[in-house]
Amino acid sequence: MSLHNQAQRDLEPNGKTNVSDSLTMSSTESCRDTATVKEIGGAMLLLPPPSNGPTQALEIDQKTPDSHVFRDPRMIRLTGAHPFNAEAPLTALLREGFLTTPELFFVRNHGPVPEIDDAGVLDWEFTVKGMVDNPLTISLRELMTKYEQQTYPITLVCAGNRRKEQNMVRKSNGFSWGPAGVSTALFTGVVMSEVIRRARPQKKVKYVCMEGADNLPNGHYGTCVKLNWVMDPNRGIMLAYKMNGEMLTLDHGKPLRAVVPGVIGGRSVKWLKKLILTDAPSDNWYHIYDNRVLPTMISPEIAANDSKWWTDERYAIYDLSPNSAIALPAHGEELRLAGGPETYCAKGYAYGGGGRRITRVEVSLDQGRGWRLADINYAEDEYRKADTTLYGGKVDFQWREASFCWCFWVLDIPMQDMADAKDLVVRCMDEGMCVQPRDMYWNVLGMMNNPWFRVAVIREGNLIRFEHPTQPALIPGGWMDRVKKANGDLTNGFWGEEITEVEAPKQAGRVKEISMKNEGLHRKITIEALRNHQGGNSPWFVVNGEVYDATEYLEEHPGGAQSIISAAATDATDEFMSIHSETAKAMMLRYHIGTLDDMSSKALRTGGEPKGGRAGEPKKVSWNTRIFTFKLEHENQSLGLRTGQHLMIRILDPVTREAIVRCYTPISELDKKGVVDILIKVYSASKDKKRGTMSMAIDSLPIGHELHFKGPIGKFEYHGRGEYSLGNGRRRKAKRFFMICGGTGVAPIYQVFRAIMRETQTTGIVVDCNRTEEDILCRENLDALVSEGQGRGKVIYTLTKGSEKWNGLRGRITGQLFSEHCPYFADAVVLVCGPEGMVESVRVLLEENGWKNEQIVFL
Repeated sequence: MSLHNQAQRDLEPNGKTNVSDSLTMSSTESCRDTATVKEIGGAMLLLPPPSNGPTQALEIDQKTPDSHVFRDPRMIRLTGAHPFNAEAPLTALLREGFLTTPELFFVRNHGPVPEIDDAGVLDWEFTVKGMVDNPLTISLRELMTKYEQQTYPITLVCAGNRRKEQNMVRKSNGFSWGPAGVSTALFTGVVMSEVIRRARPQKKVKYVCMEGADNLPNGHYGTCVKLNWVMDPNRGIMLAYKMNGEMLTLDHGKPLRAVVPGVIGGRSVKWLKKLILTDAPSDNWYHIYDNRVLPTMISPEIAANDSKWWTDERYAIYDLSPNSAIALPAHGEELRLAGGPETYCAKGYAYGGGGRRITRVEVSLDQGRGWRLADINYAEDEYRKADTTLYGGKVDFQWREASFCWCFWVLDIPMQDMADAKDLVVRCMDEGMCVQPRDMYWNVLGMMNNPWFRVAVIREGNLIRFEHPTQPALIPGGWMDRVKKANGDLTNGFWGEEITEVEAPKQAGRVKEISMKNEGLHRKITIEALRNHQGGNSPWFVVNGEVYDATEYLEEHPGGAQSIISAAATDATDEFMSIHSETAKAMMLRYHIGTLDDMSSKALRTGGEPKGGRAGEPKKVSWNTRIFTFKLEHENQSLGLRTGQHLMIRILDPVTREAIVRCYTPISELDKKGVVDILIKVYSASKDKKRGTMSMAIDSLPIGHELHFKGPIGKFEYHGRGEYSLGNGRRRKAKRFFMICGGTGVAPIYQVFRAIMRETQTTGIVVDCNRTEEDILCRENLDALVSEGQGRGKVIYTLTKGSEKWNGLRGRITGQLFSEHCPYFADAVVLVCGPEGMVESVRVLLEENGWKNEQIVFL
């Protein structure tokens, strides 16, 4: 019995056929489509459409290396006769429904299709090697008999889908895909993690590289995916040998291919021969020079002359972006208004990436000023419900929330609305709230094109005619083609039309300006009154010259009380206006207490707030930490901060041009004239976007670049001789200061420790926790202060990963360390500054060692 017949036998006993059943894709009759449905495993499953595969090679292929491959003549060739890269006509693709037949499934081939001997297909072998403890060689026969078989519905999408639109703007380095570079099938095979697990990957493995059997000018086609994706069952990455219940066809990877859901099709390697486990991304030529989105300003000329753009892994594409298209109305379709139906049913597809589900599809008839919500049908959900075996593979993913497939959308549009419209525009959004942009992101390879899909509506008397943006390959037609021939501007954001002829789209959320000022209040407030409320329990702050009392809101503020206290007695206009919503601004009327008088406004602007600084050459103090020197506006100007206080730095992100604001503590002498030194840890560019924004922006500034300071910030202030205050004006006194820090948290600690060591009575002990010796910052300065303190000071260093030569303490801060070096004293205070995780653990340990809350100050 053939494998195909065996697959049909596996299918038949599991349910009763209801070929006449229909799936309703909309609540209206005009949007009904019929499809073959079968009740299997408790679910109504859409069956693959009947496959009428070609039985001989086309004439166009007979003179190419692919003369052994049989293909459907309906496929639109994008790269001439050879190699074969093709998509189906969009309306034919939609007519196939949820599942696509192999003959109309899009094809992306880089070269000749390998010739496969049918008699020996089960003996096809692939290897698993590289950084593994148990290298494997597995035949297709073994894969089919010794591993658990799975069947999943999966949508594959070429990264070049819709590239023709980019090529109309400016020719990219890729050929012209239309919007049909997407298809869906039922794939049967083995989850790749089962094979990888048996090979026993070594600890440092990060990638699974794949290589096919196709012979190409630059070697075999190869690429990679991340190992943790392969091992994640939610990703569903497969080794597949069947497609819609039949053995793979040659164009689709016969006899074996990788199938990577939610990721561009270029990662699903066909004719699979090798899995290579590595600690770095693939070095295959096709992984490096294909499937990348380079920055939009990089031209083909620049990319060709500098290989760094191709070797930068940041530009490699993996997950798909949300995308959608309109299939009906079709390009060239005509409608007569008189005597026709009252509504028209528009249809199309949408898909997301990385397992993210499409949650809404919206259609506009007025170029994005207003939107209508379309109905979405996810046929994949019926397969999610099923509990059965299909085509020899187990259909079992009820537990999985990830979505691997496209969805279809429909919308009934009144014919009169259609007649009055200039176009139909569609966009979609996924469950991560990522939405298709209006404008394209042109890039040198023309990859990942996903702007709104627009169909032009052209009315000629009683007739309406529709134009899609483009037609695939070299096929003429489409409104982009028409606009370009008329020398129209396809990049102006209005689809080539003159801006004067069309109203600009309204900005989402544009509302009447919110008033934050009580117009009936005429109280004038002086700078002295403002500065009497610098923090503590009654902070005042200024926005646009108006003064607000935030005392009542301290406990309710979503950002915490400290964010208000830090802005007390300062002009907080920039930070407040950039962060807060219209709702928050409307609430400000309740807290408005008056207007800063003219002299006070001037004093606030010029009295050291904000202070201008210019960047100087940084001094490197460790592998990732610098001391930045900033020149103040005047040579005789001092910073004006008190010991323990911070300043706020504000600059514009060099990429997004958005304001970045962070607080830092100077380490230079506070009375130093003309310049200020600040210790800053520069985070890496890729891993922690929350922490590295400001440090990377400052590190990239040219010498002499201007930025703005604001201060003082912070509630803690050391007055000398053991006296300190916490922002409320009330002074406290301590004889002993225990100071716990880590990383750059040493900066405010160093400032206070320096003041204490230059006195005669107060004592101070610093516990500095770091990872390695090189991570210890300001060590020479701290040790020098210990000598200066003549026995009143001590610095204790502890490392979590100290070298063999390290003779100091090892490990994290513990209760035992506190009991030995920071024992409880009623006349002492503890200052803490460091990473969030360290701060929280220190809080717990201090409380366990008897310290009271009022004795613990977090800087």
